Formats: sequence, C-alpha cells, structure tokens
Amino acid sequence: MARMKGPRFKKCRRLGLNTCGHPNAMKRAGNGQSRENRKLSSYGIQLLEKQRLRAYYEVMEKQFRRYVKAAIKDSETTGDSLIKRLECRLDNLVYRMGFSSSIRQSRQMVVHGHILVNGKKVDRPSFSVSVGDVISLREKSRKNEMFRDNFLNNVSFLYPYITKNGTDFSGKLVRLPERSEIPIEIDDHLIVEFYSKIM
Repeated sequence: MARMKGPRFKKCRRLGLNTCGHPNAMKRAGNGQSRENRKLSSYGIQLLEKQRLRAYYEVMEKQFRRYVKAAIKDSETTGDSLIKRLECRLDNLVYRMGFSSSIRQSRQMVVHGHILVNGKKVDRPSFSVSVGDVISLREKSRKNEMFRDNFLNNVSFLYPYITKNGTDFSGKLVRLPERSEIPIEIDDHLIVEFYSKIM
C-alpha cells in the first residue's frame, strides 16, 4: 500500500501550514532561508494549496485525482464535495474520534485490523464511511493501553457530525459534515482551478 513518508514537521514547514496537527510542528518555521519569502505564480499558489490538502489527509496523488474526479461529478460545489469525501475516509474518522494521535497512527490501526465498522473488520484506510456507520475498537485491541487512553482521554476530537461512546469504545458518523465544521485551512477553489487546467 502506497503511503506518504518522510518527516512530518519538515513537510509542514515546507508547506507553511501545520497539516499534521502537532503543536510543535511549526516551532522552527522561519529559521534560515524561508520559502514563504519567494513570490509564487498563480499556478504555484494553486499547486501549494493542493499539496497542503493532500498533506492533511496523507493521500497520494493518484488517489487524490480520483477524489477530484468524483467531486466534479457531484451535484454540490466541487471543493466542498472533495473535502467532505476526504473527511469521511475511515482513517481520518478514526483520527477525528480520538482513537489515535495522528492520521498516520490511525492508518496503521486500520491496516492492522484494530478497527471495526458496523461490527466487521475493515482494513482499508480509504474506506468511505457512510452516515450511520459505527466505528469501534476491536474487543481484543481495547486491552492496548495507548489505544484505550487515546480514546478516553482525548476530548479535543469532538465534532458535531461525530458522536462518541466511551462505554463500548465506538464513534458514529451521525451526518455529513458542513464545510465550515471541518478543521482545515484550505482555499478549496484554488485546488478546483488547478485541476480544471490539467484534467
């Protein structure tokens, strides 16, 4: 399975945005020669915004293009549809619900079979979660202290489109998120403009 690699903090500094969510990610931003001082062309700005969105969800380019194509066919605004589709990925919702401390850790949890969707094991991080689906930690995996503590002690991963149940270590996607509720700093119209030129 292809996945993004490399130092997360370094990538955040290069993109000029904390895409990994770690409080120390941008600590050394601005040290030395900054890329932010370089003037970008309109194409460069669009490309940077696309790379930022990919970094938020850690999606490879080929897969990202498929999300864009699907969003273009949707009836709602392309940018909103694209971000909602990415937000409803299984690995992302595992992260949002607080099972893991990072998107990389949530992806590993899914691949290793620690996560159930509606009581069945799903090991594809890109699995699209539907409204009403219940995501839970496998019974055996609840003995893992790190997973248990992440879920029970992490109160910062609460969103209006997600409910959490600490008793059975589960969370539910109760509705599709509104664009304004998704905690990412992205100008999605720039991404749509970028792909309109190359697709």
